[in-house]
Amino acid sequence: MNRVLIPADLSQPPMLPAGVQAEMLSGATMGTSWRVNVMRAPHLTRAQLQAAIEAQLELVIAQMSTWAEDSLLTRYNRAQAGSWHALPPAFFDVLDCALSMAFDSDGAYDPSVGPLVNLWGFGPDGDRSAAFGQVPDAAELELQGARCGWQRIAFDRAQRRVQQPGGAYLDFSGIAKGYAVDLVASCLHDLGCPGYLVEIGGELRGFGTKADRQPWWVALERPPGDQHESAIVAALHGLSIASSGDYRRHFDINGGRYAHTIDPRSGRPVQNDVASVTVLHPQCMVADALATVLTVLGEPAGMAFARERNIAALFICNPEDSKGRFIESMTPAFAAMLD
Repeated sequence: MNRVLIPADLSQPPMLPAGVQAEMLSGATMGTSWRVNVMRAPHLTRAQLQAAIEAQLELVIAQMSTWAEDSLLTRYNRAQAGSWHALPPAFFDVLDCALSMAFDSDGAYDPSVGPLVNLWGFGPDGDRSAAFGQVPDAAELELQGARCGWQRIAFDRAQRRVQQPGGAYLDFSGIAKGYAVDLVASCLHDLGCPGYLVEIGGELRGFGTKADRQPWWVALERPPGDQHESAIVAALHGLSIASSGDYRRHFDINGGRYAHTIDPRSGRPVQNDVASVTVLHPQCMVADALATVLTVLGEPAGMAFARERNIAALFICNPEDSKGRFIESMTPAFAAMLD
């Protein structure tokens, strides 16, 4: 039997006006897939919706992709030391959130961790295990780690600009996908769509209802092999979901598993009992970053962090002494949403 999550501050969804049509649109972006279920307003065509969605996704890539050679982020990462860079609204919002999250988490989240992401083979340089068949040594970690540190990034909020201190390499992979979800959702709202569910690579945000006046029910992601007797489904009205897990991207060398989430404090992939963390928050960008923070912190410290900030989060852990059994733990804000 499913367990049901209902937002504690659930507002009344808007009524569906006459003439709305249910549509499902999809495509590829940012190395993953996207899908939008939407109640299309009568004044819009399907082609107009598709074009509007793709424009938002292209904006994120143009500004924040480390894979795109001509993106604003790539140009910043290659810029001369001491140079200042004016920021468009989207880039500014993401960097503002990322640096605020870095400060609040005491560096468990750090957008300047890019050199270490690349060193471990999870950036544009490709799979380290395939290329080298070994993990970085201490000298490599020290060299690339010296380029990291969110405190090095001079961010002028008043002038909406950022300085390249020299050698800094920002990586928004832990936040840009969530921001893209928010951007698409905001676009659909501005176009007058009364209901939608936006999903990009497993991160979701919903609003309103489907044609049958049912909410957008979404099953929370669970790690492979987790055989819990009941799934958790959430009603996504004014709510987003983001998950982080060691199963999403990793490589194995000499019996060790190295996941894509890098702990900025150690310079190494996270090594703890956390198999996955799921966060619910009104903003998908924030949920995306928080899922990374809690994964890096691990269950004991992450639970304390989340409780202090009233974050709705679900930890699924797989301790060595559990004989392969996954163990759930919920924050009070998450548990309070269970119906």
